[in-house]
Amino acid sequence: MAEKFMVGNSSDTTADILVNKLIAWKVEFVFTLVGDGVNPIFEALRKRKSEIKIITVRHEEAAAFMASGYAKCTGKLGVCLGTNGPGAVHLMNGLYDAAMEGAPVLAITGSVPHDVSGTQYIQEVDTVAMLNDIAVFNQMITGPLHAQVIVDLACRVALTTPGVAHLTIATDTQQKKLSDDKRSEKGGHLTGSSTYTPRVDTAPEEEIARAAELLNKSSKIMILAGRGAVDAKEELKQVAEQLGAPVAKALLGKMLMDDEDEYTTGGIGRLGTLPSKQMMDDCEVLLILGSTMPYLEYYPEENNAKGVQVDRDAKRIGLRYPVEIGLHGDVKSTLQALLRKIDYHSDRSFLSKAQDKMKDWKEKMQNLEAVTSTPIQPHYLVAQVSGLLKDDAVIAVDTGAHTVFTARHLKAKQGQQIIVCGNLASMGPGLPYAIAAQLAYPKKQCIAMVGDGGFTMLMGEVATAVLYKLAVKVIIFKNNTLAMDAFEQEEIGAKQYGIALHPINFVKVAEACGAEGYACSSPNELPGILAKAFSSTGPCIIEVEVDKDASPAPPEKL
Repeated sequence: MAEKFMVGNSSDTTADILVNKLIAWKVEFVFTLVGDGVNPIFEALRKRKSEIKIITVRHEEAAAFMASGYAKCTGKLGVCLGTNGPGAVHLMNGLYDAAMEGAPVLAITGSVPHDVSGTQYIQEVDTVAMLNDIAVFNQMITGPLHAQVIVDLACRVALTTPGVAHLTIATDTQQKKLSDDKRSEKGGHLTGSSTYTPRVDTAPEEEIARAAELLNKSSKIMILAGRGAVDAKEELKQVAEQLGAPVAKALLGKMLMDDEDEYTTGGIGRLGTLPSKQMMDDCEVLLILGSTMPYLEYYPEENNAKGVQVDRDAKRIGLRYPVEIGLHGDVKSTLQALLRKIDYHSDRSFLSKAQDKMKDWKEKMQNLEAVTSTPIQPHYLVAQVSGLLKDDAVIAVDTGAHTVFTARHLKAKQGQQIIVCGNLASMGPGLPYAIAAQLAYPKKQCIAMVGDGGFTMLMGEVATAVLYKLAVKVIIFKNNTLAMDAFEQEEIGAKQYGIALHPINFVKVAEACGAEGYACSSPNELPGILAKAFSSTGPCIIEVEVDKDASPAPPEKL
């Protein structure tokens, strides 16, 4: 929670006030790439470099993904800064990622000098218009007096909504001194306040009672839990125990329960398990907790089950499944209230059925993970990585075929974290996410699971990891193919086309950037190579040649 900060130096510029406010809001890092449109902000950051750090990237897209990843894994405000024109445009992919998952991010962009705005000036882009589609707060700062109020508002809204807030400042306005600015007649003496209280809403008591009544009448309840339940891990387990209900975990909620927990059927959807789909098909009541899992075919048939949904965002209620009762509120506090009203379900037959199915599924997965053929099977690779992960590891997962294998074969533990580009499903963020996580948690094990296609997109950030001496470990599933696209082309009856990737020697790339590079094509050598890389205190790139024909099929087609 930030402390009140009053701006008082008449010589402070708009840029100084901006940076002072960020410090007051306890911002640790600004992910950025320099440009003349934000040079005054860089000067303000330089003057306060002992209190706030810049992380300079090789591409602004990575800066935005880092801000998003930082926000996702810490819950704190992630901040990215881009110059006007192309710098701001490059931020957009990462900002869409944050916006689509409600990650608190502040994006700051430069603008052309105020008196040439609208004249088609070089690098002129209307960033306010550009961000209108996704920003929860979106303003141009007009001067230092305005900045005293607007920066606080942007930070507060980003954290409490949560989502992407955007501020843009003309280059000359960034340099304007507080002493040169004049208040309007209506402006008063408002200087803002860098304070806020985290918002915790609980659904109305009568609605909770209705939900409890519905749950108490059924002995065939399925729970679907997602990232919105991340702060309610204990309550989730208690509700599952009380109801005798299996828990299917959306990918963003993979770490809500240990994958070995007796109450979970693992993942759900195209990346999930067959027992999760089967139990969804058989349930009478579906309790959705902080999830908008997108794969509609993996929900129960509309008339087969009644739905209860808990979500902090009212717009998400009934978004994927037509629920009977929508509880608008914080998942943790709402479950705490619900636990006081639900009965213990002595009939455990539905749970036992799920556990029997999971026993068979796990045996099937273990058989896949034990295959030591050449080329290396992705299942085997994920299992080997999983065995090396510490109980508090942070795992960043890029988008591609490897996402399916990682989701199924990585043995999640409750104390671990996973960062995924879930709703946007963009390729490229795996390495930036891992860098942000390592900065946030210097003593934790931070891993990136990436495909060779996605990794190549922002490959230059290996140099960023080296620059800041970050011990990230990057596992590359190398098959010289956009494997998920190949599978999807085949799925619609099309021929493979445009999916081949020119081979890259990622070991040489790593070494050229100053990182350690390892290559593996033999399953017998893989455990030793991974162990050596994981014991290193520096950034490591591990390319593993995997079978391009390994199918990332949905669970019912395995």
